[in-house]
Amino acid sequence: MSILENINTPADLKSLPRYKLPELASDIRKLIVEVVSKNGGHLASSLGVVELTIAIHYVFDVPDDKLIWDVGHQSYAHKLLTGRKDVFHTLRQHNGLSGFTRISESPYDAFTTGHASTSISAGLGIATAKQLKHDASKVIAVIGDGSLTAGIAYEGLNQAGDIHKDKNLIVILNDNDMSISRNVGALSSYLSRTFSAKSLQGWRKGLGEFLRSLPKIGENLYRLAKRSEESIKMFVTPGMLVEAFNFEYFGPIDGHKLNHLIDIMKNIKSIHEPVLLHVTTRKGKGYLPAEKNPTYFHGVGSFEVKTGNTNNKKSDIPTYTHVFGETMIKMAKKNDKIIAVTAAMPEGTGLGKFAKTFPDRFYDVGIAEQHGVTFAAGMATEGFKPVVAVYSTFLQRGYDQILHDVCLEALPVVFAVDRGGIVGEDGPTHHGLFDFSYLRSLPNMVVMAPKDENELSRMLATGISHQGPIAFRYPRGKGVGCPLDDDPEPIAIGKGEILTKGNDILILAIGSCVSDALDAQETLKDEGVNTTVVNCRFVKPLDAKLIRSLAKKIPRIVTVEENVLQGGFGSAVLECLNDMGANSCRVERIGIKDLFVEHGPQAVLRSKYGLDAAGIVKRAKKLLK
Repeated sequence: MSILENINTPADLKSLPRYKLPELASDIRKLIVEVVSKNGGHLASSLGVVELTIAIHYVFDVPDDKLIWDVGHQSYAHKLLTGRKDVFHTLRQHNGLSGFTRISESPYDAFTTGHASTSISAGLGIATAKQLKHDASKVIAVIGDGSLTAGIAYEGLNQAGDIHKDKNLIVILNDNDMSISRNVGALSSYLSRTFSAKSLQGWRKGLGEFLRSLPKIGENLYRLAKRSEESIKMFVTPGMLVEAFNFEYFGPIDGHKLNHLIDIMKNIKSIHEPVLLHVTTRKGKGYLPAEKNPTYFHGVGSFEVKTGNTNNKKSDIPTYTHVFGETMIKMAKKNDKIIAVTAAMPEGTGLGKFAKTFPDRFYDVGIAEQHGVTFAAGMATEGFKPVVAVYSTFLQRGYDQILHDVCLEALPVVFAVDRGGIVGEDGPTHHGLFDFSYLRSLPNMVVMAPKDENELSRMLATGISHQGPIAFRYPRGKGVGCPLDDDPEPIAIGKGEILTKGNDILILAIGSCVSDALDAQETLKDEGVNTTVVNCRFVKPLDAKLIRSLAKKIPRIVTVEENVLQGGFGSAVLECLNDMGANSCRVERIGIKDLFVEHGPQAVLRSKYGLDAAGIVKRAKKLLK
């Protein structure tokens, strides 16, 4: 029987002697690898924080002490230690456990996370609220995976250290990929444990008060002593950067040495001011394939445990992301003004090969979408053509910059919006269901969505040739398998295309929904219903002329979009019909209602929300009745 089988709460963990904790860590890793190999998930990051998770729950009293995981995909071990072991096999499955932390899932999840770098701000808010309630418990924010590259993290550090010296906030920097300092060794580990000891903290405070009390020379002596301590820390650690924010800094220490972790956490638990503990971990720790290739196993599909090889069958049909990356290279060879910009997602957005081919024209700005958008705007003012490749859900973080720094002056920045629509098992924090709405509202912005991978390449060509802000969004996954043009031609702005003709129903579809609309048309045709299907291509500007001419002939209209209904494509069609006075038209809008879509397989979710062919047929028949 494994030790993990008897651990149902952190209280069970605390009852274990320390010498059994490494065996528990091994049990946790085995179960994480087993489940992720079947369900897919964020493997490397979660394997890297197993000892850190055990130490936190061993020392602190969660959920009275609040624990926040940033980005949240590091929380698998946390879930196993907090009463979710028996349902862990449902991880990332529809109606199962989330792949991130969710307040609604467990009282042990202090904050819902999914987008990076929010933990310090949220933690400070919780710590401040606790102080107002005279609650002396702790708040622990674990931030890592590059999340400290985002501005919001420094905004949180700045406020916490500026006016909140008495807050019970502990920030743990999980440094697992982008080391802040190379000085990770026995000396710095020893100093961290020593500097954090309760007796030394008391001695430091007492000595400071004594020196300051000395007449005339006291303040100068105190400053000299402080500088001496800071000089030692600066020599062996990167702590000066953190202490500039008035945090007490300890580290870096080895995040896989449980005794060291537990000792230092017990020490810093008694410090009643903001603390940053710098811990170094190895992504994929304990599973050799993930250790060798942490980038691949950061977010992985199902795989064979023995070899680490994927279980997914190889397809001859390329993904939309791959087609985008290849088309970028093809066009950049002909146009030296094309620049690629991404926010910590070179591989995820298909730009890895571009970065190697054109290293001087590729910029990864880190987890800093706001900066990335304005950076691209600055390049556009100098005659370059920046293409900002970013997931739809993360582009939301740069909304003000799109509005203020790009659209206001109509700068020619191209936004390649990946993962548009339902993305699947990562769930509500990652579904790209809002971009039509938030981009369509901006003056000067053109918004497109391709029906297939070849049209995606043509839309990139459209964006490169357009002299203003323009965005095209495309889904996660493989294309439809159509042939690709050798030399993609731009599409005329605001022009849709009629794919089938019929006088009973008019289906206006956009993006990935076009293929489902065509399938629905075939089903309806078999039932004697003749349908006109239009690939509208543009959410903004709509092909108003085409829509008006068709609406006069076919007043029964279905709009289909993989986006929220509020302010999206269907709303644009309704506005168009209203402007033309088409009061006799009956319109069924298919899209996502006013809700957040849960996690689950893309096909399951599309069926549930009526976005597949069967859903379109159902709504079309409703119109006919």
